[in-house]
Amino acid sequence: MTTTASTTPTRRRPPGPPRAAALRMLVVMSRDRLGMMTAAAREYGDASWLPVGHKALYFFNHPDYVKHVLADNSANYEKGIGLVHARRALGDGLLTSEGELWRKQRKVIQPSFQSRRIAAQISVVAEEVAVLVDRLRAASGPVNVITEMTGLTLGVLGRALLDADLTALDSIGDSFAAVQDQAMFELATLSAVPTWIPLARQRRFRRARRDLQRIVDELVARRDDVAGRDDVLSRLILSTGAEPDSRVRRQRLRDELVTLLLAGHETTASTLGWTLYLVDGHPEVRERLHAEATGVLGDRLPVYEDLQRLRYTTMVVQEAMRMYPPVWLLPRRSKRADQVGPYHVPPGSDVVVSPFTMHRNPRFWPDPDRFDPLRFDPESTVDRPRYAYIPFGAGPRVCVGSSLGMMEAVVALAMLCRELRLVRVPTHAVVPEPMLSLRVRGGLPMTVHPFG
Repeated sequence: MTTTASTTPTRRRPPGPPRAAALRMLVVMSRDRLGMMTAAAREYGDASWLPVGHKALYFFNHPDYVKHVLADNSANYEKGIGLVHARRALGDGLLTSEGELWRKQRKVIQPSFQSRRIAAQISVVAEEVAVLVDRLRAASGPVNVITEMTGLTLGVLGRALLDADLTALDSIGDSFAAVQDQAMFELATLSAVPTWIPLARQRRFRRARRDLQRIVDELVARRDDVAGRDDVLSRLILSTGAEPDSRVRRQRLRDELVTLLLAGHETTASTLGWTLYLVDGHPEVRERLHAEATGVLGDRLPVYEDLQRLRYTTMVVQEAMRMYPPVWLLPRRSKRADQVGPYHVPPGSDVVVSPFTMHRNPRFWPDPDRFDPLRFDPESTVDRPRYAYIPFGAGPRVCVGSSLGMMEAVVALAMLCRELRLVRVPTHAVVPEPMLSLRVRGGLPMTVHPFG
């Protein structure tokens, strides 16, 4: 079959189940979203048409099609199913906004993620990880690694980007969990359940939304003076200050900060959790990580130049993100009709790309369910299509914080594996939970042991 965007228009629809399967597919999506996407990729290949309830999803799972939707013709695709539902909690922040508003927001926040600024923040990351290592070393029983990684990434986010202390925000993880739970519920039911129905989930969501708004309002209230300051919080306060309507100004600032708090910690915490889980299952990987960390770092804190020498550690993180990408689904909605390869996409269609299935496509990843960091050895990546690996998305809307997140994950993994062995509690089942990010359902309890 053709694997590049065709220049000859057709009316051909991708293969898929019959429309009569729509109700069954809706039930499957509500119970096992990853399973549904994996089965579709396995059965139908590079493209499929999936009737789900009263909707249909155009699902593309080939690097050429991914490139077309996310990069080459990205102007024709706005944020789609799932993120539309997240807008109820996140508002029009960078994750969910569109058009000119998104471009303005991106312009405001982009300077905080320039290479020189990221390089300057490695000391913050290293100091936060050192505190975490000491706390883990003192643990007397199993620790929830996901909770610990969330605390770490919130600490880094506060110091590196907001010039604020977020360590006291104990409730923020639970609040974001409620937000994601509601967004995925609305996705799975295609918003068929009215939001005014007083379900326990909806009440929890409304409390979480109020809690998040209170948190960001407190952050803003503590910032007395933004003149001459270059952190993200100050930049956002200045950028929204030009809005003449005080209510709009306040809401935009809330939306931006809530989005930043979620995106700035959730994906990296998830990546670290999955990485530690995979390392525990592969002792030879753990030994090599320990050897590299002690050889490169000795007993000192990392500096930016060390990142180039922590090559194997970087490959381990990359492979963990291949198997468990922090963002498992990239939903879009077509504005106008389009031609993706040989397939016609009507205007207003729900189009999805899944990094989870793309990263396990056996045509580009031999033995895809095997954890093998050496896949990312430079010699192994020469012939691999660029868009076969998209842990941070792709195109104009690629994750703005990818460099900081990657640096944070590599530094944390090196420092943890230099000092400690984290061992999964064997009675706890590790199950992926596809929310806005790909989390570990129910957390990840692990016991802590000194290395050696």
